[in-house]
Amino acid sequence: MKSTNRLLLAACLGLSVVSLAACGKKDAAPAQEAEAAPMSAPSGTDDAAWKKYLQDVVPRNMGNINNPPIMYYLPAETDSDFQGKYDRLAEQIDNAAQRGVTTGNMVAFGSPVSAKMADLIVAAFGKASPGSFKGARVLFVGAAADNDRVKAAVAPSGADYVFVDTKQ
Repeated sequence: MKSTNRLLLAACLGLSVVSLAACGKKDAAPAQEAEAAPMSAPSGTDDAAWKKYLQDVVPRNMGNINNPPIMYYLPAETDSDFQGKYDRLAEQIDNAAQRGVTTGNMVAFGSPVSAKMADLIVAAFGKASPGSFKGARVLFVGAAADNDRVKAAVAPSGADYVFVDTKQ
């Protein structure tokens, strides 16, 4: 009788393990599904839409960076405190550029006013030490018209520069 009980217990445990393994395979299937299509840049100046867009774009451009990105966002000029936000952001970016960023990190910049964000980046990276971003990535999400001047300003820092065109 004890032998029969042991066999039944072993059989039940065996089925449980097979069931759990099968469940694990079913759970893994959705992870293999295709990645969602990239979002398009918002056509307006809505902060919520821009922030959502940047939250989609930045992770897609991380490359081999594993650390959470450092993100800088400048609202549209229609913001009631635009100048105050611009000035505070300029100070933050200046400080970050002067300190440098260590290998394995990414700094991302985006705004509905690409030219103003580009101005901030160019001014800040003009104060950065050569090679102070070596092994780090700088992502600029903006208008193609601003790409070349931002790329030129970032180049001496040694950063891996990535540009995403908002096509506006």
